[in-house]
Amino acid sequence: MEQAKILIVVPAYNEQNNILRVIWDIRKTLPSADILVVNDCSLDNTSVNARKAEGVKVVDLPYNLGIGGAVQTGVKYALSQGYDYMVQVDGDGQHLPSEVTKLFDTMVSNNCDMVIGSRFLDIKSFRTTWLRRVGIKVFYLIFRMLIQAKITDGTSGFRMYNRKGIELMAKYYPDDYPEPDAIILLKKHGLRIAEVGVEMKEREHGVSSISMIKSPYYMTKVIVSIFFSYIRTRW
Repeated sequence: MEQAKILIVVPAYNEQNNILRVIWDIRKTLPSADILVVNDCSLDNTSVNARKAEGVKVVDLPYNLGIGGAVQTGVKYALSQGYDYMVQVDGDGQHLPSEVTKLFDTMVSNNCDMVIGSRFLDIKSFRTTWLRRVGIKVFYLIFRMLIQAKITDGTSGFRMYNRKGIELMAKYYPDDYPEPDAIILLKKHGLRIAEVGVEMKEREHGVSSISMIKSPYYMTKVIVSIFFSYIRTRW
């Protein structure tokens, strides 16, 4: 892994209290990897704090593009700079950089193009709310039906792409609900996907954009988006 050219993309929106700790954790566990923070037009000091870390590339988006636009910015950067692998590590601190080696080892051993860090393949993993777990189960059944894939954590943003995955996602990365839609896109283009159980942490600072009240609405929109992605990729 030390010989590979790896980019860690950190999409961040209003993460001024988390971003430096995330960067430090990446530096400590993955010293050979490069870091790109994509500040999605935050309203706080996310960009200022990220720039305090030496050697970190920070891109400030002029408008709030959402997680899809922020991650695609990172994907396009990884493509243009010739990286072998790209890893998404969210700026809220829930993804553990120490678990990236699991993603890499799984990618190499399974010869796949994307590896998803799953919260639901390891009993020690972070357990989300019951309502979100219901949603995850629904997504699992939808993926089984549409693409015959057993995906236990289709909304996890903790994932690694190889060069082939980077090239595809640079062209087609979804805007609104990128994590589940990307799975559909990769499978329909013949790319290989694997999962590995990882540990995640609770958010320590800030507030999630998806509350208990918003969860049913979010789940409904994601399901609709998945079906539209599936239909589009058939033509």
